[in-house]
Amino acid sequence: MDETKLMEFVHKAVADVGTLLSGSMTVIGDRLGLYQAMAGAGSLTAEELADRTETAERYVREWLAAQAATGYVVYDGDDRYSLPDEHAIPLTDETSPACVIGAFETALASVHSTDRLTESFRTGHGVGWGEHHHDLYEGCERFFRPGYRANLVAAWLPALDGVVPKLEAGARVADVGCGHGASTILMAEAFPSSAFIGFDAHEPSITAARKRAAHEGVGDRARFEVATAHDFPGSYDLVCFFDCLHDMGDPVGACAHVRSALAPGGTVLLVEPMAGDRVEDNLNPVGAAYYGFSTLLCTPNSLSQDVGTALGAQAGEARLRDIVTSAGFTSVRRVAETPFNMVLEVTA
Repeated sequence: MDETKLMEFVHKAVADVGTLLSGSMTVIGDRLGLYQAMAGAGSLTAEELADRTETAERYVREWLAAQAATGYVVYDGDDRYSLPDEHAIPLTDETSPACVIGAFETALASVHSTDRLTESFRTGHGVGWGEHHHDLYEGCERFFRPGYRANLVAAWLPALDGVVPKLEAGARVADVGCGHGASTILMAEAFPSSAFIGFDAHEPSITAARKRAAHEGVGDRARFEVATAHDFPGSYDLVCFFDCLHDMGDPVGACAHVRSALAPGGTVLLVEPMAGDRVEDNLNPVGAAYYGFSTLLCTPNSLSQDVGTALGAQAGEARLRDIVTSAGFTSVRRVAETPFNMVLEVTA
């Protein structure tokens, strides 16, 4: 036994306990507007922050100390704390691609299913997307939306061969597995001549997406329907999968249905979590987060459906290519990437 290695791991494990608890602290800070109140405010005491947010000073004092211990806020001495600008953007600015606040909400909702998933490990049974804590669905949208806002219209769609001119002239677009419709609405805002339909099997998400589209003023060209990737109707010039193909029980069958729904010369935009093709390629902080989400959410969801392929959130480009070519597509091209996503163009 190497006592040094033993204690190094003990310290890592204790740090991870703090990280787990910090996730809850972060969600509390977001919900109560604590981060927003600290952003740009300089050095504050617990009493001053509590006054700004109409919260209880004793709780806020403990929260600030916990946040300082994890490095989220800075302890300035004399019972004063500050939130650096570089920390405020990821925690408060949901228009920035650096914003990660939604990931905490998603993670906290995921761990609510720990008891259920422990039993699933024993039985091999799945847990469907709609069976998780209700905060999961908004958190997931908040996590992915900043990246879509920064990249979808500005970079990803222009990287597809000939797609933007079609959208500008007037195309039909299906957004499969659309969730709350963030990606659908962004495209509808950018291309008013085109018609967009978001499909998702989770009815509460479709209801939320319809409300969002109406609120954003694009309800005339962005509509939402309850349907799966295997049975959505219509013919489309562009079909999109945003961070959802790996969640599906039968991704080959889903892609085969998409192929049949493509108009001549149509294109598939496949956006998936960034991953290498080997486990050792993904042993990094992003991989750790995605493997965790995959264990708690993505793999159980796939196993709850027919076929149960269970790609997982770190499938990698080679495995994704196998999926789409098995469905009859002949061309797969990586056209863009971010630290969190890879973007593939798929054509027949």
